[in-house]
Amino acid sequence: MALDPFPDDAPRLVSTSHEIGQDLSSLSLFELEERIVILRQEIMRLEQAISEKKSTQAAADAFFKS
Repeated sequence: MALDPFPDDAPRLVSTSHEIGQDLSSLSLFELEERIVILRQEIMRLEQAISEKKSTQAAADAFFKS
């Protein structure tokens, strides 16, 4: 029986990008946790962009209502 060269908790040299809906069965626990961190950072970045756009929209609305 062959030993797994990548135990479930060992990091692998793989892309850190994530594709929505991709098969997760071949990823280790470390890789899955790493992807969660990456996705949370991306969510924060998206929320910041939304906040900035809402602020810009509110300023434009206030300017054109005057």
